[in-house]
This record gives sequence, structure tokens and C-alpha cells, in this order.
Amino acid sequence: MIHISPRHAFVRLTLVIALAAFAGADGRLVAGGADKNDRHRRLDARLRVLVDSGDDSAQRVIIRVRKGSLPALKTALKDHGDQLVAEHEEIDAVTAVVHAEDLPSLAATSAVVSVSTDAVVRAHGLLGGLLGVVGGLVGTVTEVVTDVLAIGGVHIDPDETTGPAVPPRVLRDTLGLNSTWAGRGVVVAVIDSGIESTPEFDGRVLKFYDFTGGGAVQTAAFDDYGHGTHVAGTIGGSGVQSNNRDYRGLAPSVKFVVLKALDKTGAGYTSDVIRAVDFAVANRAALGIDIINLSLGHPIYEPAATDPLVQAVERAVRAGLIVVAAAGNLGRNPETGLTGYAGITSPGNAPSAITTGALQTGTTVTRGDDRIPDYSSAGPTWYDGIVKPDLVAPGHNIVAAAAKRGALYRNYPYLKAEDGDYMKLSGTSMATAVTSGVIALMLEAHASTQGADAPPLTPNAVKGVLQYSTIEVRNDLGIEYDPLRQGAGGLNGRGAIELGRAIDRSSAPGASWLDPSPSPWTVIGGETLAWKQAIIWGSAIVWGSTVPVNHPAWGSAIIWGSHEAWDEAIIWGSNDIVWTDPHAWGSAIIWGSDSVGRDNGSAIIWGSTGGTAETTAWKNLQEN
Repeated sequence: MIHISPRHAFVRLTLVIALAAFAGADGRLVAGGADKNDRHRRLDARLRVLVDSGDDSAQRVIIRVRKGSLPALKTALKDHGDQLVAEHEEIDAVTAVVHAEDLPSLAATSAVVSVSTDAVVRAHGLLGGLLGVVGGLVGTVTEVVTDVLAIGGVHIDPDETTGPAVPPRVLRDTLGLNSTWAGRGVVVAVIDSGIESTPEFDGRVLKFYDFTGGGAVQTAAFDDYGHGTHVAGTIGGSGVQSNNRDYRGLAPSVKFVVLKALDKTGAGYTSDVIRAVDFAVANRAALGIDIINLSLGHPIYEPAATDPLVQAVERAVRAGLIVVAAAGNLGRNPETGLTGYAGITSPGNAPSAITTGALQTGTTVTRGDDRIPDYSSAGPTWYDGIVKPDLVAPGHNIVAAAAKRGALYRNYPYLKAEDGDYMKLSGTSMATAVTSGVIALMLEAHASTQGADAPPLTPNAVKGVLQYSTIEVRNDLGIEYDPLRQGAGGLNGRGAIELGRAIDRSSAPGASWLDPSPSPWTVIGGETLAWKQAIIWGSAIVWGSTVPVNHPAWGSAIIWGSHEAWDEAIIWGSNDIVWTDPHAWGSAIIWGSDSVGRDNGSAIIWGSTGGTAETTAWKNLQEN
């Protein structure tokens, strides 16, 4: 028998009464005999485990309610003495600190849509030891005392940064880029740890807001961690601090709106990232924002349909913003060293985001020796089984501007580049920034070619172009990586720009919208590389005449991966995608960890004999 103290009994009774009134505000009351599954079904996976364990500690959560129920929820929480941290009117939600023992009462309230952990998000630019399997994050101590979250130290494994650095000049050549385009007229919102005010970004930081203190404070630019500065430098540092500007970023003329959501340890709250994304959406027109870069994430605890961070990304895309998100650095089990699948992090599981995994390119310009590092997260996405990442891009030992006052530069001297004003970082964070930089060049090229009055490229069109023009990536055995590792393929900067600039969005629906239609290959390092000419749509690959046609799928109203966009006759199902060559990945496993949705142990998910109902794990990952 479980003993309940008088204080706890009173607290629970008070909350039940308050929530009953709250539910009654819109005419819906909860049946008193709801079973355990019904009480828990609105909680995410982490909160369910917490409740089942009997933990009664304070929890910071995001509570979403039905339309019109937000005022009553706030009143009920305040009357109960819970702390309201933030309000998210766009999704009818609040962030609040509540006791775990009260979560079942919340979940059993019919006006509540979902209760999600206000998870700690981390920058995805650091490897080895940073992301762990116990409690989700190694080196992170979460202690809630009313409104306090203490975030502990960060460990970086120097072994993960071995190998040659990739200076921006080599990176540009590897992507087939030249100096024609520089990102003029394009604005990128970098939601990260901030940006250090250096000559690299003089006159190009339009606004800087700090979201880490619970508000949205406009202040002078700073970066006490250093990750955000490196991300921004990769996208569009000017290179002015280097000889002959050799270290300039991919799009050195872009402008930035920097929204600081990560603190001096590279960590932050999901709710702060959501508020930053919503700020970008609300100020898109006023600040001219085109792209949001999210080189961060947290483990997936619930389906995309209820994940509040994913839904913030989807709102941004529907508003016309191109969102690029990191796949995550959970491709390898840090305890066993085994590589595995289903390590995509949130918001990389957002269907409409351009989710990017990492490539290790070294100092060669040619692409034949490109490899996907083990740490780069593979799909499918937990719960939903969506094929992710969407593509992979250079992300290992990328050199970019350093924040000299940031913790990374001060504490990890081996990250410094030969030129002390720059540093090298690895991870899907860097790959995400590289992709954002290429998109900025594509947007400029399209606007310049089609004219200033031409309709801009939609987020779906940009994603389709990037995937259609990708280059295949093969492992050491010469076998092409499967779509759960490489997505559509490796980023082809020159090909994406040539394809994107040729699109005439004024073309009639169903007609060709390419003028002229570029040849489907790109010459890089003296080698002619064929485009993949396919896109990944949800859990299927779409082949044939897709991107060259003005299809409804490229419109802003279509959610990426939705079934209604395509004729089923031209879609290959997920078995055909993944089992094209089962021997390429037949011995792989989803390694057991809370970080990728497992409670304990490791399960062999894929065999090497072919695709069957028993071995096709991505049909329903929650049941598997």
C-alpha cells in the first residue's frame, strides 16, 4: 500500500477541484473511473515513467489545452499555487512547474490536449560523452526548486575532433561553390547560444534577443558558450579576420537575427526555443527573416503531432519560413560503440523541417571519400517512423569564427584553428549551418535570376530542390548508405543553386517550371557526379518527374509527407526504400537507451534476410 501524507492528499484534492472547474469551463468533465492508460495517454513518455515510478518532484512541463481553455487553465494552476513560467498563445499552452503527483490529474482533464516535458535542449555541435543514455543527458544535473534549473558541466572528447580541419575554402570547393553568390538580401534567424560581436559580423546582426531568462530581452550581442558564433560563422562569416578572407563563410553577405535560447553551457529549455521560433514567425515580415537555423535538440518523448517544439517548427514552415534542423549526434551508443538507428532528435522529427545529418569530408575536394561519421543520427523517427534525415552535409571539423569569450574557446584549446580567430567543431550542428548557408545562396540566386518581383521559393520547394540534386554517399566497402543514414544523399551546393535559380513559380500547376532545365549532374573536383533525382516524402521515395514540375506538393499549404499530395502510383513504399540493399545495414541495431525511446537493453531490429512484417521496425516504433 502507498502511503500518502496529509499534505499531499490536500494538494491533490485542491488540484482535482480546480481542474474540475477548469474542465467544466468548456462543458467537458472527466469521468471519475478513468483507467491508467486513459489517465496517462496525454503525458509524454518521460512523464509516464516519472508517474509510474512514484516520483513526486517538481516538473517543468508544457501544457496544451483545447481552444478557449487557456484562461481557465492559468487560473486553476495559479489557484493551486503552481508557478506559471511562460505562455504560448499560438498553441494554447503554458509552461509551468507542477508536482509529478499532480500529472495524472492534469492528464485526466478533457480540456488538456497534451502534457510535455519542458526538456533540456542541447547544442548538437559536440561529440563523445555529451549525450548519454541515463536520464537522457550525461553531465546535466536537473534540479527544480520552484523555478530553478541548474545545468552542470560539459565534457568534450578530444578523440572526436581528430582528423584534418576543413577550412571554409575547402568546404566551398567540396560543395562546388564559387563567389558568384553571397547570400545578399537573405536573413537567417540563428536560434542558439548567441553571437559574439566580432568584425566577422559587423553591420549584419539586425537584432539580438536573449530568451534564456524567461523573457525576450533585446540586448547587445554576446555568446558566453561559443556554439552560436561558430554556427553563424559557418553560414556567413565575412572572413575579414583571416588572410585574404580565406575563412569567409558560405554566404558572407547574409544578415542575421540572433535569438539566444542556450546558456553558457550550451543548454536551454524547449519552451525558450519555442518562444524564439514564434518570435521569428511574428517578426518575419518586419525583419525580413527567410531561414531559421536550429542546431540543437532533445530526445524524442512523444509523436510529432503532440511535440510542442515540432509543432512550433511546422507553424514556422506554414508561415513561409525555411527551417533547417540538426538530426542529432545519437548515431552511436556511447557505452558499446555500436552504431544504430532511430536516434533522430526533436525538432529534427518535424516533417517539414530540413533535417540534416553530418558528412566527414576531410581536406579533399572530391566527394568519393566522403563518409557519414558514426555519431550522426540515423532514422527513422521515434513513434512516427518517418525517414530522416532529409540529407547529409559536411559537418566534421568545420572551421568558422570563434567566440573568444565563450566557454568552448576558453576551455578546449584543441578546438582552435591555425588562425586563432577561428575554431573547429564537429556534429550535425555544423552540417545544419552548412545547409542553411547553401539555402541562402540558392534564395539569392533565385531572386536575382527570376526578378525581385517573382514569388520566393517555398520551404517545400527548397527542400525538394536540395534532395533532388543530392549526390550518393558510399561507405568504405563501396556500398551506398541507406536512406535512414544519408536521407536523399549528400548536399550538392552548386546543383541546388542551379536548380533553384531556374524555378519559375509563376508557371501553371502541373507544367514544367524550370527555365532553363539544368543538366542533372555537377562537376566537382574534376569529377562528374550524377544527381539522385529523388525526394523522400514521409516514409516513401518519390521518383521521376517531380521537382521539375510545378506540383501542389511544393505549395505552402501542404505538410511535407502528407498522403494527399501525390498520386500513389508514383510512390514507392517504405519497404522498397529501406530494403534496397539489406546487406548494407542488416546487422545494425537500435541501441537501447532513454535517449532514443528505449527503457533498457538493446534490441536487434533489422536482420539481413530481407524485409518482413517482423523486421520492419519503422511501421510503428512505439509498439516495437
